[in-house]
Amino acid sequence: MEFRKAVHADLNSIMQIIAQSQAYFKEAGINQWQNNYPNPETIEDDIHNNHSYVLVDNEKVVATAAVSFDGEATYDTIYQGQWLSHHDYAVIHRLAVAKSYKGQGLSSLVIKSVEQLCRNRGVVSIKVDTHDENIAMQNLLRKNKFQYCGIIYLKDGNKRIAFEKLLSPDNT
Repeated sequence: MEFRKAVHADLNSIMQIIAQSQAYFKEAGINQWQNNYPNPETIEDDIHNNHSYVLVDNEKVVATAAVSFDGEATYDTIYQGQWLSHHDYAVIHRLAVAKSYKGQGLSSLVIKSVEQLCRNRGVVSIKVDTHDENIAMQNLLRKNKFQYCGIIYLKDGNKRIAFEKLLSPDNT
């Protein structure tokens, strides 16, 4: 498996994975990634801004995530808790795995790959937010040693629960 920056040729594969995740959320009654989000323009912006990454298995895109080191305005204020740090941090958004590859630990592999990107840049913190009904993502974050920090609100006013992981020097 290779974790690499996405290119425009990956857009259709990424959107297929996003569509599978949107259908899963809808079927599960989770109001996340509905209403035409994320859409191709969102992913094109991620690619253009060098935030889009893919996990590739034998030249097939099997997972996707947006990773930014530019900060996140909606993280400036956190409610009912606090961040673990005020260091520079990476943000993971739009993490999704192809339906046929679920259950193989690929989301954790993406997170480990992002941790390595952070270490390469000297960044010791990763922050993530998710819908409070997205139990699978919450379990993934806890499994990967993220800690619940509080509540943030997106630009559109939607509530999300926020997590952070501080990277230790011993690669855990």
